[in-house]
Amino acid sequence: MSLLGNILISTVLLSSVAFAEDPGLTRARQLYEKTKYEEVLALLAGVPAENGAVYALMGKCYYRLGDFKKASASLERAVRLEPNSSDYHLWLGRAYGRRAETSLFVTAPGLASKARDHFEKAYELNRANSEAAGDLFEYYLEAPSILGGGMPKAIALAERTKDLDPAEYHYRLARIAANKKEYRDAEEQFRRAVDLAPRQVGRVLDLANYLSQLGKYQESEAAFKQAEAIDPDNPKLLFEQAKAYIQSKRNLDRARELLVRFLNSSLSPDDPSRGEAEQLLRQARTG
Repeated sequence: MSLLGNILISTVLLSSVAFAEDPGLTRARQLYEKTKYEEVLALLAGVPAENGAVYALMGKCYYRLGDFKKASASLERAVRLEPNSSDYHLWLGRAYGRRAETSLFVTAPGLASKARDHFEKAYELNRANSEAAGDLFEYYLEAPSILGGGMPKAIALAERTKDLDPAEYHYRLARIAANKKEYRDAEEQFRRAVDLAPRQVGRVLDLANYLSQLGKYQESEAAFKQAEAIDPDNPKLLFEQAKAYIQSKRNLDRARELLVRFLNSSLSPDDPSRGEAEQLLRQARTG
């Protein structure tokens, strides 16, 4: 083989070694998908520290465990190491958002503004990041204009999904209408989102929950049955149906049954947490 060929092979081998993920991080990712957050944090303690992926995964674990201050600290380090990661900015925005929700009045505005900044950066870095777009939309919808939110921004962001994701577009229109207390229009938009994506359990659950909030319990039950026909063991279905019952103070025995099934399910990080379910279960038991 020529000298040039040997050099090229050596370069490829060195590159593959340089970019190979640490086995500890690979194992940590697997544990994270099984919601073993404490185990992930213990394992990552032995992985080389100056690694954006390590800090990001640590931050996500702290977030899932409800320690939002540690989550933001870890994610800040991840962002400093990899400032062009849309995902890292998104999760840092989430951590600051939850800190704002749980902080004192004097510190909440600053934390909320940081959340907005990182949501906007996440969306700017990757317009295809649907989670970043969704979180930014929710921020604009809920936050006052003095904190960089406001209905005009929410409407403008919703319009960007009109052709890209029609079901999401109508969901956002529903959220806007509900925020404006235009209940009939909101219901129509939730139904339109279901019509456009009838096999997506989340869309059906959005409708079922909204109908329950309106006191339309019979129609809400029909929607929950529709979701059950699609995926009867979906953890989100079990959780959301139980939550709707508890919030409306009805069917509490059924709510407890659903939550026990949820707690015995194999959960993913995208599902509601066991902590949230346990809190709901306590509410259901006290009536």
